[in-house]
Amino acid sequence: MNLMKRLGISLVGLFMTIMPSFAAMTFPNINIGMQTANTPQDFTNGLQILIWLTILTLAPSILIMTTCFVRLVVVLALTRQAMGAGALPPNQVLTSLALILTFFIMAPTFNEINEKALQPYMKNQITQQAALDRGIQPIRNFMFKQTHEKELALFVRMAKIEKPKTKDDVPTFVLLPAFILSELKTAFTIGFVVYLPFLVIDIVVSSVLVSMGMMFLPPTMIALPFKLIMFVMVDGWYLIVKSLVESFIK
Repeated sequence: MNLMKRLGISLVGLFMTIMPSFAAMTFPNINIGMQTANTPQDFTNGLQILIWLTILTLAPSILIMTTCFVRLVVVLALTRQAMGAGALPPNQVLTSLALILTFFIMAPTFNEINEKALQPYMKNQITQQAALDRGIQPIRNFMFKQTHEKELALFVRMAKIEKPKTKDDVPTFVLLPAFILSELKTAFTIGFVVYLPFLVIDIVVSSVLVSMGMMFLPPTMIALPFKLIMFVMVDGWYLIVKSLVESFIK
């Protein structure tokens, strides 16, 4: 009992010692609300904050639309489907791998944006509009390298604008859908090539099962081990990732 009393007194003393330190702490108070703009400058500042919040909200979509993420995640998903391994690897793993490879491939572009747009703007050397103009240029250069002329001509014609003479004359709202369509086309082309070896294994296994009279045995279940061993022997993930990364290096 004496030990319990001493322990209780010690805990009470420790609590009384800590309480003043918590009382002395200050916490930030964040208020976001609608207030009357007394000057045009106040209205402009509020509008800029609203625009930046909108950009941050749309950041995942912007990342998907303007980078190599679409091609990577589609090819990886088609590879999993071709193996017939169900949900393995999980969607979280494939998405994470595609995201990591996206940052790896886009690193030179991001570095160029940082050097030419972000850092000068942070040092107050250029205006916000100049930073945006400089920042979007590396992204446009990357998209132009991956966009097919056929898709670009399609959206130029559908936008009913004058035929561009140079790349600078192509509006960004025309380049974006052409880039995404080109990425999907390239991704499915690569996926078709990846699918062929697995399709051959399925056909061979099905033919063997039919010739042996085992027509009620699921061919996919028998073919899966052969697909996996082939994929491991040829180091499939290495080849796919290598091919995907090299497809962006031109």
